[in-house]
Amino acid sequence: MNEEILLVADSVSNEKDLPKETIFEAIEFALASAAKKRYKIEVNILVDIDQSTGDYQTFRYKDVVDFENYEDSELHILVDSDFAEENGLKVGDKFKEQVENAEFGRIAAQAAKQVIVQKVRDAERLEIIKRFRPSLGKLVSGSVKKVTREFIIVDLGDNAEASLPRKDLIQGEIYRVGDRIKGILEESIRENRGPQLILSRSSKEMVSELFKLEVPEIAEEVIEIRAVAREAGARTKIAVKTNDARIDPVGACVGMRGSRVQAVSNELGNERIDIVVWEDDQAKLLVNTLSPAEILSIVMDDENQSMEVVVKDENLALAIGKGGQNIRLTSELLGWQIQIKGESSEEEDTEISKLIEYLGVDRNLASKLIENNLETVQKISESNIEDFAGIDGLEEDVISTLIERAEESLLEIALLELDEDDAEEETKEARKLELSDGFSEEELELLVKNEILTVENLADLATDELTEIFEIDAERAAELIMSARQEWLED
Repeated sequence: MNEEILLVADSVSNEKDLPKETIFEAIEFALASAAKKRYKIEVNILVDIDQSTGDYQTFRYKDVVDFENYEDSELHILVDSDFAEENGLKVGDKFKEQVENAEFGRIAAQAAKQVIVQKVRDAERLEIIKRFRPSLGKLVSGSVKKVTREFIIVDLGDNAEASLPRKDLIQGEIYRVGDRIKGILEESIRENRGPQLILSRSSKEMVSELFKLEVPEIAEEVIEIRAVAREAGARTKIAVKTNDARIDPVGACVGMRGSRVQAVSNELGNERIDIVVWEDDQAKLLVNTLSPAEILSIVMDDENQSMEVVVKDENLALAIGKGGQNIRLTSELLGWQIQIKGESSEEEDTEISKLIEYLGVDRNLASKLIENNLETVQKISESNIEDFAGIDGLEEDVISTLIERAEESLLEIALLELDEDDAEEETKEARKLELSDGFSEEELELLVKNEILTVENLADLATDELTEIFEIDAERAAELIMSARQEWLED
């Protein structure tokens, strides 16, 4: 009987309030580590302790593997080998041979103690995380226990600690030991260390949770926070919706004289906070989010979830924001890509497109023409070579070609406009058929389907052609056609 091992297992189990099985596993691990040191090569060692007597045996073992997993003859036995077949071994088996025990002396006992301490820490940490798991994603507070270059260790009370990485601080924040601090509780799985409690002050949830504290209507779910976009320490946009038409969601979040929103901003290092009314219609939400910038037009691409927005020139800088911050946050809040430009830029784009279409030039040359006050086909057609002097590298023959193309395009445009005017005049002159012309609604619908739209169209028909369109006797058909011809002749 090995009373020393039993004594260690009993005393540590009682002291740390851990099952004896956990202590025996730690001692087995320590004895196996001591036995491995006898070998100059890597080997697999396991120790089996009889928990009733404290006696133990040490085994060297090899795993039985297939060809794909075979690496080392000192660690593995190939399942197809003669040895495996002779001993009836299959993949997953362990072939063990007993070796000399390592003495459970001072070194082994010390190693076992270190393993036990680590297991105790792991067990305590898992218990703490289990206890705090319902608080994940919520706001918690604690005091700064330790400050390092990479982390701030926060004491959450009840023997619990959390790490606050510096990257999750708000820019410019400085904390010292003993300071009170708030943050969003998160869980992180770290390799070789298991789950850890982490705090963040830079997340969107930090803003939402602070508003829940300051605005009772949010905590009571009368007001909903529908979306948050944030650049921590600089600016946040938050979209809110009311479930009670009597309550103004923005006013409730701002508070009397801005008291509620100011309290949130103060906790976030005076971060600027914009509060807007949520709209299910993305275009309306965009208008709310970019206010007070005046939007002139919005072109939406639902398939790619993108928008092209045109604002007044004097509002462009306001809509974009410092360093593009306002439009970035707006895009994040909506979940759409947003391209924004001023009205003059939109007009210039239209001019560029026309020059590209009519003159066959590229965008770069079209832009240079506009910069030199040659922004229309009309101006280019009336220009001379000297007018192009401000455009470097443009040869005379190219300039002449541009002027010729402009003249040709101008003629085409004029002819097209003339055709459109003629068509419009014809439409004006040709009176459309109406109920007063002696037709029922059903008959008019049939005439339209057969492209008989005007009095002139009806006058061109023969009697049998009209009787084929809908059921009508020849006499009435002749009367309708003659009436139309009479009106046409009078005009």
